[in-house]
Amino acid sequence: MKTIVGKAWKYQDNVNTDEIIPAKYLNTSDPKELARYCMAGIDEGFVLKISPGDLIVAGENFGCGSSREHAPWAIKEAGISCVIAKTFARIFFRNAINIGLPIIECKESAEQIKEEDIVELNLDAGKIIDRTQNKEYKIMPYPEFMQKLITAGGLMNYLKTSRR
Repeated sequence: MKTIVGKAWKYQDNVNTDEIIPAKYLNTSDPKELARYCMAGIDEGFVLKISPGDLIVAGENFGCGSSREHAPWAIKEAGISCVIAKTFARIFFRNAINIGLPIIECKESAEQIKEEDIVELNLDAGKIIDRTQNKEYKIMPYPEFMQKLITAGGLMNYLKTSRR
């Protein structure tokens, strides 16, 4: 897996799926259309300030609420490379991995990384490095199977390529 480097955008505890992608924008399942409204429930200007490769850093229970896959789709298609949080809602965690969006639970880094810090993430080595603060956090590397899912762009792409 490649190294991820991007700017951190910080959010609180209990960011729910309706804040990630408000229900009024769910008249489509097109990820590109959903991306236009990513985080609009709590940060209207989010998609205007981010750059491809940036990361979301949040508190506890990120992605709580409904089980819809639209939330991780919106995040991934908006160009966010990874979400780091203290904890994730279980269904969000599963949906994110299934669509190929890397997510990391790391309480210490989620608490200490600040808005707009430059963060480097190496899932193979199990490291998060806050380049701005010059701090390093150890994380559990993804198992090989999960790395393959992420690299393939999600479960469906993995299944398509593994059948050949």
